[in-house]
Amino acid sequence: MVKRLLHTRYRVADLDRTASFYKDVLGLEETRRSVSPRGSTLVFFKAPGSEEEIEICHYPASGPVIVGPDLTHLAFEVEDIDAFARHAAAKGYPLSDGPTPTGSGSIIAFIDAPEGYEVELIQRAR
Repeated sequence: MVKRLLHTRYRVADLDRTASFYKDVLGLEETRRSVSPRGSTLVFFKAPGSEEEIEICHYPASGPVIVGPDLTHLAFEVEDIDAFARHAAAKGYPLSDGPTPTGSGSIIAFIDAPEGYEVELIQRAR
């Protein structure tokens, strides 16, 4: 049986731009970088307070990266969604949706990462 989630992989065309987004906009820690046996470049990131990693893969031999609308997203908890929105906009990544209050009292918003992947931001109810 499965014990725990280790990582989630997203393939990208522009590895440097995407890695910069995860480090400079989201504030994730780059944990390691490697080249796989088949030749893909892999960069792993981790959010503070999380064990699971995000694997960003650059492998042009797989063809173009095509991300369909509303296909998948990552969700991160943030302390202050308005402060995050100001920080992200200053880096060239304005919110694509929200902030929106939810029925539970949390506030959610979305931002588009490079390549078209969507990132959800959640400020938990206080």
